[in-house]
Amino acid sequence: MGKRTRTGGATPALRVLTTAGVDFTEHPYEHDPAAQSYGLEAAEAIGVAPERVYKTLLAQTDLPANHGLVVGIVPVTGQLDLKALAAAVGAKKATMADPALAERTTGYVVGGISPLGQKRALPTVVDESALAHGTVFVSGGRRGLDLELPPSDLVALTSATVADIVRA
Repeated sequence: MGKRTRTGGATPALRVLTTAGVDFTEHPYEHDPAAQSYGLEAAEAIGVAPERVYKTLLAQTDLPANHGLVVGIVPVTGQLDLKALAAAVGAKKATMADPALAERTTGYVVGGISPLGQKRALPTVVDESALAHGTVFVSGGRRGLDLELPPSDLVALTSATVADIVRA
């Protein structure tokens, strides 16, 4: 894996990684607008096991800051456990966030929301399964771009908590 940057059109996620000096690899692919699952599409397009591709989901909680929004990062092969996510951030409950609110808050479009470089720093929880992999893949900030990086760097750059937040 080598550090690479784009020559033009860098997303905020790419700028965060480049500024931090983190080793990462870009994996662009041709996005199919008819795709039903962005994460599974990415795994197939870049030829990696879907267990290593992580999706970035926003949930709304009863926490007072940032409309109660929190970020959950889970493998595309599983579902976000909202009760576990709420518990991980000290909230009583969580529901999936409205997509329009998620887009406004992060600065990214649904299907391309990266955990890195969001407009607002939100409480973030990475599923503990990520630590079992040498590298994981997350959205690069647009549909058709995934970024590969060590999970420890993902946790550090997002100031994330690590917890079991996935339902298989």
